[in-house]
Formats: sequence, C-alpha cells, structure tokens
Amino acid sequence: MKQLKPITNKLLWIFALGQFGWSLLSGVVSNWMVYYYTGSPDAQNPNTGIFASGITQNPIIFKLTLFGLVLAAGRIFDAITDPLVAGWSDRCTNKKGRRIPFLRAMAIPFALCTIGLFVLPQTGNIVVNDLVLFILLLVFYLFMTMFCTPYNALIAELGDTQQHRINVSTYISFTFIVGQSISFLLPNLAGALTSLAGQKDGIRLAVAIMAAIACISMMIPAFYIKERDYIDSKPSDTKPFKSLGKTFSNGQFRRFVYSDVIYFFALTLFQTGLAFYETKLMEIEDTWTFLLTATMTFISVLLYPVVNILAKKIGKKSLIIFGFFSYCCVFAITSFCGKGLQWGFIIAVTAAIPMAILGILPQACVADVAELTRLESGEDRSGMFFAARTFAFKLGQALALVTFTSVTVAETKQSYRTTAVVAFICCFIGACIFFAYNEKMILSKIKELKGSDEF
Repeated sequence: MKQLKPITNKLLWIFALGQFGWSLLSGVVSNWMVYYYTGSPDAQNPNTGIFASGITQNPIIFKLTLFGLVLAAGRIFDAITDPLVAGWSDRCTNKKGRRIPFLRAMAIPFALCTIGLFVLPQTGNIVVNDLVLFILLLVFYLFMTMFCTPYNALIAELGDTQQHRINVSTYISFTFIVGQSISFLLPNLAGALTSLAGQKDGIRLAVAIMAAIACISMMIPAFYIKERDYIDSKPSDTKPFKSLGKTFSNGQFRRFVYSDVIYFFALTLFQTGLAFYETKLMEIEDTWTFLLTATMTFISVLLYPVVNILAKKIGKKSLIIFGFFSYCCVFAITSFCGKGLQWGFIIAVTAAIPMAILGILPQACVADVAELTRLESGEDRSGMFFAARTFAFKLGQALALVTFTSVTVAETKQSYRTTAVVAFICCFIGACIFFAYNEKMILSKIKELKGSDEF
C-alpha cells in the first residue's frame, strides 16, 4: 500500500486559493449582473442598469420578469447538474485522482464564460440578447458546477481529522469572502478604466481583469496538489441519482439541508439587493460598496480565530444557530435603514459576525456527515454529499432571484425593504429548524468508529 504524504496547513492554504478564484467569478455575476442588467440610472449612480436596454425588462407573467426567470432557470439547471457531476467525480478512475482533473479542465472555460456574460448579450436584437443571456448563464453555471463540486469534495477528503476539517473550512471561508469582497471593487475598477474604454467597455474590461485573476487562482491548487499523494480514494460504484437518494436518506443530513436551503434563500435575497439597499435606500454611490464590504470582511476575518477555537470547544451547532439569529438582526436593520453612509457601516459591522460563523462551519458539518457515512458504509461519496447540499440550496437561491426581481419590479424603496423583511422571516425559520441537528451524536460515532481520539 502506498504511503500517503501528511496533510499540512500549507497544503490546505494552497487548496483554499481555488475558493478565492471561483468566489470572485461567482461574486461578479451574483453581485453585479442584476445591478447592471436591471434598474435605472440616476445622478449618483449612472451605471445602474447600463445594459438594461439590451434585454426584455417588462414583467411577462404576473410580476415575474424575464431576467429573474432566466437567473432562476440557471440556478435550477445548476442544481440539477450538481448530482450528475458529483456522481461522475465520485466514480472517476483518472490516474491523477477523482477531483483534480475537473479543476484543471474547468478553470479557463469558467473564467471566459464570466466575461462573456457581460459582453455577448449586446446585439441590436433584444430577442437574440435574451436567448444569448439564457444560454450563457446555463453554461456559466455548468462550468461552475464542474469546478466547484469536485473542489468541495476535497474539503472532506483533505479534512482527514476534525482539526483539519475545521481548519480547511476556516481557510476556504477566508478566501471566499476575500473573493466576494474584491468582486465589489468592480465599479471602482470600471470607473478607473472608463477614461480608456468608455463606460460599458470599462465595466467589461474590469470583469475581464477579475476573471483573469480568478483563473490563475483556480489553476494554482489544480496543478500544485497531486491528489493521489495525499488521498487514497476508491471510485464509487453507485450511480448519481441513486447516490443522491442515499444521501438524502440520511436523517441528520436532511435536518442540516432544511435549514441551509432556507438560509440561502434569505442570504441570496440580501446579497442580490445589497447594491440596491446602498444606492436606493441609503442613497450612497455604488463605489462605496467595496469599502463597506471590505470593512465587513476585515472584522469577519478578525473573528475567524475565535470561531475556530469556539467550534472546537463548544461545537459547531450552537455557533451556527447564533449565526442565524445574528443575520436576522442584519436583515431587520436593513428593512428600516435610512439615508446616509452610517447605515452602511452599521450593517457591515453587524453582518461580520454571522459571516464569520456561517462562512466556516456549515462546510465542516457536511464533511462530518460524509465522514461518518464513509466509516459506516465503507463507500466514499463525499462529492455527492456536497453536491446534495448545493443541489438543495441552489433551489433556494433560484427562488430568491425570482422573488427579488419580482418584488422590486416597481423599483420603489418599499419594494427593496420588503425583500429584507422576507429575508428576516426566512432566516429565523432556518435557525429554528437547525435545533434538530444532532452534532454530538455524529462526532461521537466518528470517534468510536475510528477507534482513536482525533478531537
């Protein structure tokens, strides 16, 4: 039997660079597509809706907009492909490993498709633009799934101990929020490039620069980590949808997913609306978005060591529930915030706490359940556990995108406040559901089956 190399924190940090890359691409699309493709400009923010004239804006069914339906369709397609890609990855027999070959193949196409979303739907024909946008979004989400699903499976496989599972979840949470934060620099970077390329092309060039940085970040772990040197994995024999069914048959995993999908519905409403909350409710320029996000990220990162230590001492469950209720406070403040930059900083500081908690610990929970299942069944289906989680929460995200674009079609302050109220209610429900998750039982069984104290 081949002697495996020890998994080190250095290796986990290199692995975490991939999370920075894909979160930057995801952030560009999730944080700015709605902003640039819908809405209307004003004196302070002339770029709001700058690409809106190219696609259909009027509601087509009740208050459902085409753009909202296209985004939702993309997320649903993304959710459906998750178990297919997870099954493909779990059963992969490539000599370089089950996960790394996907990362190497997908980094460049994923980045190029991100650029295309801001460039290609700009013909003189609105119907053609609508169709191009729809197809590109499906391809974007497919490429994201083909990178992220195998990548996420490595969280459980590189997290060979409870210590490593919490550490890798901490590192990828850090790189995730850094990537998301840098994506909020898009208007600032676009503004700096406007004198060279004009308003629209300045935005496109800014997207291209960010996509190039993201691509390099995804390729570093893909080519540095030799998967077979660290992981002795055997391909699964279970077919994708049978594996998905077996995954959802796990009672503890279902309890986790129920709360997770509701939480992501609430969070997606908030994240999609963030630029609008700042520009329409607080009436500040969109170039402030990065500073506010950087403030939130900086405070959140300062809390990472605290979350890491507390998770090992008091458990992940209690902290996650606290994180849910903390986000409820953030959504409540957003629902009644007034004009002025101070409201942006209040929300940024308040949101830093749940961002630190919920950015780290849920992935570790999924890794725990996947590890216990592997020990009990002898079959490693880590990819499917993470795919099943994303399958569920992406459905929540799809519903949130339809809800946001439909509720805010009138573009009134009250419509934006309503989305924050809905987020508050849903997050509260998610917190209540998570009380049913039994973390102590899962960890005690892992310890028992391993026959050693890894904690």
